[in-house]
Amino acid sequence: MYETTVTLQGYVGTPVTTRVAGDSVLAGFRVACTPRRYQRKTETWTNGATQWYSVTAWRGLAENCQQSLRRGDPVIVHGRLTVNTWVNRDGIEVSSLEVEATHVGHDLTRGTAVFTKTPKPAGAPASVETRSEVEEPAA
Repeated sequence: MYETTVTLQGYVGTPVTTRVAGDSVLAGFRVACTPRRYQRKTETWTNGATQWYSVTAWRGLAENCQQSLRRGDPVIVHGRLTVNTWVNRDGIEVSSLEVEATHVGHDLTRGTAVFTKTPKPAGAPASVETRSEVEEPAA
């Protein structure tokens, strides 16, 4: 109910990996986000520290991420943010930022994309209308 949701704009930093968890497909990849700031005094742009996020996606979204995303692709990721903290084997407390994605797409401010609709599985109910079936209103 009180989950923190975030939208990330960054680049895919690792290949998308998938595995089966129970009856569902789970995809995982990392996203790098580097903020840029304009410095008025020097009239130049500078890069901030890169923040890395682990992203997980489930079921159909996981399969679509596996088929669509490649390392280096600019992406927008929206989902639930969690921070995991643990002590590593050297006794140092480490934190990681993880996003369970609800939406993932290419960042179209960085390039173009071609969309391919995912086919429905056999036996799925037919939709009320598809784009080719929509008629123009009579004048």
